[in-house]
Amino acid sequence: MSAEEAWYDDAAGPLVRSYMATGGRTHAKRYDLDLITLVVAVDPDAHAPLVEPDHADVLRICTYPSSVAEVAAKLDLPLGVTKVLISDLIERNFIIFRSSWQPAAPDMDMMQRVLNGIRNL
Repeated sequence: MSAEEAWYDDAAGPLVRSYMATGGRTHAKRYDLDLITLVVAVDPDAHAPLVEPDHADVLRICTYPSSVAEVAAKLDLPLGVTKVLISDLIERNFIIFRSSWQPAAPDMDMMQRVLNGIRNL
């Protein structure tokens, strides 16, 4: 290998893969996907041939419900890139998702009454 060809580190992997996988986009379309949002593919075997290889990998991983973080880890891609890929598939109705459950704010009056009850024991 000549010095001109050795301008990158082999261990670093592809230099433009993330950019190419997302078409240069850095944010997911319309969907608020966090680390624990669950995603699952709808008929991945039928849809995989219709999409690009990176999207097909997401469909394969999402055969069973997985969190966005799990998908990113299995793809070995940055979280932002994974969110864009998943968002593309949601847009095409190839993946469905369920956002994480957000608990309601605690009732402070009830919390104070519980604390007072414990103190009275």
